Amino acid sequence: MTNLNDIISTFSSEEQQQFISYLERKNKRNDTKNIALFNLLAKHEYDSKTICNLIYKSYKKDAYHALRKRLYQSIIDFIANANLKEENSVDMQIIKYILASRTFLTHKHYKVAYKILDKAEVIALEHHLFAILNEIYHTKIQYAYANPQINLDALVIKFKNNQKNHYLEDQLNIVYAKIRQSLNTITYKGQVLDFETLLNQTLKEHNISTSDSMSFKSLYQLMTIVSISAFVSKDYLKIEPFLIQTYKTIQTHKNKDKQLFYHIQVLYLIANTLFRNKKFNTSFSYLEQMHEHMLLKRKKHYKTFQLKYNLLLALNYNYSNQQTKAIETLHPIATSKHQDLESLLDIHLSLVMFYIQSADYKKAQKLFSKFYHTDHYYETKAGKEWVLKKSLIEIILYIELGHINLVDSRLLSFKRQHFGYLKSIQQHRVITYLSFVEDYYKKPEQITTKVFYAKVEEAFDWIKAEQEDIFVMSYYAWLKSKMENKPLYNTTLKLIEQAQTVN
Repeated sequence: MTNLNDIISTFSSEEQQQFISYLERKNKRNDTKNIALFNLLAKHEYDSKTICNLIYKSYKKDAYHALRKRLYQSIIDFIANANLKEENSVDMQIIKYILASRTFLTHKHYKVAYKILDKAEVIALEHHLFAILNEIYHTKIQYAYANPQINLDALVIKFKNNQKNHYLEDQLNIVYAKIRQSLNTITYKGQVLDFETLLNQTLKEHNISTSDSMSFKSLYQLMTIVSISAFVSKDYLKIEPFLIQTYKTIQTHKNKDKQLFYHIQVLYLIANTLFRNKKFNTSFSYLEQMHEHMLLKRKKHYKTFQLKYNLLLALNYNYSNQQTKAIETLHPIATSKHQDLESLLDIHLSLVMFYIQSADYKKAQKLFSKFYHTDHYYETKAGKEWVLKKSLIEIILYIELGHINLVDSRLLSFKRQHFGYLKSIQQHRVITYLSFVEDYYKKPEQITTKVFYAKVEEAFDWIKAEQEDIFVMSYYAWLKSKMENKPLYNTTLKLIEQAQTVN
């Protein structure tokens, strides 16, 4: 059965009202029940059987399924019509020009036809519409014999250059698909992969250079690919200059407003990279731009990015000594329903982390108890790394709560489930870290000794503070706070400040 609830959940309040008006205009009979069904589904309070009984006063399964099917088709028509009006106005205008010019050409009004085609070409070039440009040049070349003013050789060169750009855009789209598929292998299936080699090989295979001229969508895809490489390597410093410079290139594109969805995505990518590099003030600046763009076109994309935006905003607050604001940002949306389940899970886990950092363990435990699914379920929804983070946070939380039996079982479970994978991806420092957590749990009195401190110092291959992952620092901060017998949140901020001083 088509999940209408998921589709309807993407509608803003204004879009819901617009759709109801659309149904009212479309309905030819007064007894049509599609509006009643839509209103009930929009509430997200009832299951299908209850809704069926509310509409028909009895359980009429076949009639209900037919009604759902009709409503689904109406939603598709409504969305398609709305997008044709808003998103493709430029494309549609150019296509109208091409169709009109071809009519004039068949009637041998060549000068009028070529004037229209020239106008279409200018607009298509401004918006990097390579596929449509191909049609324009094809038409111009086809009738060049009838227009003595046309320089056919120059026109053929334009046509071939456009073909190269079109081919590049197609190839980058293929590379993007391959890289995202590989990320799925790394993130959701826990497989080992040499990502940097894969990236270089894939780009080389498709003859793609980052210096090539690209459309807004292609530039966004390239930025995403580069961001994925940072996600795998945890080296966000390396990609920061590229992302910011690429965004400056994007801002010169005439179609940046038309491709608003990609523009918001790009702003999020940059804000997230700056956060991971502990440059919170600059990250706030890009988040502000992101929010401004989310409000455009009557908040068309607001709901899509709402969770990502608020999560990143809260994380910036938390690590810039504004934890109360961070909690206030996430607490109201932690229990909300949203299609973006992965972001919702990240919000839950981040809020648990905030509570632990503020020593509010009861609230942390209450929120953590919401994670009642299996690890396999969470791996499919949020990835292997998310499950590892959750498992480590769970062990730390139970140690703080003094739940001895639960700590023992979670330690054993972590070793069985994750040690093999961590060894295979060369993440031995997580295993080392957990051994120190276990040492503290079993013999807490030893953790403040010079011997233990020296043992920790010698155990890790330390990397530069400015390059270290901010979340890895957060886990280490917990151990360091125990070693120094100081509050966790203060210890965390101190480590961050040291990294920022270097930056």
